[in-house]
Amino acid sequence: MKKIAFGLLACLALCQVNAAPLQWQTDVPKAQAKAKAEKKLVMLNFTGSDWCGFCIRLSKEVFSQPAFIEYADKNLVAVEVDFPRKKDLSAAQKQANAALAQKYNIAGYPTIIVLDSDGKKIGELGYQPGGPKAFIAALEKLKK
Repeated sequence: MKKIAFGLLACLALCQVNAAPLQWQTDVPKAQAKAKAEKKLVMLNFTGSDWCGFCIRLSKEVFSQPAFIEYADKNLVAVEVDFPRKKDLSAAQKQANAALAQKYNIAGYPTIIVLDSDGKKIGELGYQPGGPKAFIAALEKLKK
């Protein structure tokens, strides 16, 4: 019995080690080039990562979940456009984020803007309950 329990714990530990976090970009032109080369969508996540309640929930319930990370690796180039209150960003990053917020008329957080591989906006999402499955389904609807 102890061997089975130990084996299960070891397997769980290995699974956790292999679960790499979602790789967020911060440079939209580079992300767009990568998306074009890999035939993926660009997902711009306008967030207040350290103060916005629904942004934090979206991150915990969707973006940090293995099912979404696997989907994103195959289909998306993820870009974080952050407006934190406690974390410092460089002046250049603040300016770039503000320009993006203005370009896409961002009125609240979280706002997810989805672009095709040519940079054309194909949709907009926000927080929605249901975890990765519901969020992936919403992204798939935008692709059609």
